Amino acid sequence: MSRTSDPAARSARAATMPLGVVIRRSPSVSRWATWAWKVVDVLPGAPAADWRVLREEDGVTEYHAATLPLTLHRRETEAYKVALTMEPPSVYVVLRPGEPDDPDAREYSVFLVTASSYEAQDYLDSGEEIVEQVPAPPGLVAWIRDFVDTHHVEEEFKKRRRDRLDTERVEDGKGDARVRQTADVFRAPGALKPKGTVH
Repeated sequence: MSRTSDPAARSARAATMPLGVVIRRSPSVSRWATWAWKVVDVLPGAPAADWRVLREEDGVTEYHAATLPLTLHRRETEAYKVALTMEPPSVYVVLRPGEPDDPDAREYSVFLVTASSYEAQDYLDSGEEIVEQVPAPPGLVAWIRDFVDTHHVEEEFKKRRRDRLDTERVEDGKGDARVRQTADVFRAPGALKPKGTVH
């Protein structure tokens, strides 16, 4: 595991990069929808954008839909390592459906960009958002990998010690101190018998 010698980089708790999101709109093959929408690319270091058209051809339009901050946190490096081992290494874009009652709303809005496979899975499990896995460009992969190499610490596996059970030990509960012990429901029935009683 390589570690940077830069003290400032080692002490930084997070790193952020603006990440543009490219969405393709194409005619849908489903009779239930007019358009099919798909995140097809991300643009590291991109300027702000609001559904700027990048290209149009044969009814297919690609938009630079938005630019959001991609933030890495040093406590989440394990999740970034998982994303880096994807084939190809990937980041995730979370889309939220637009408001159906708003005529000016887009069909989808870009809600989040993340390099954490665990965070992406949380949104996928909610079922309320669309999560797209997008191949990360080489420069972005290098930036994420450098952050992981700088901050990742392998957690030592500690085997949990189990207490040995003493099978000879008698444990009668004390119960409520206001209740006489001979009538205490927490005591074993055998303990309620007067000593010397023969049955």
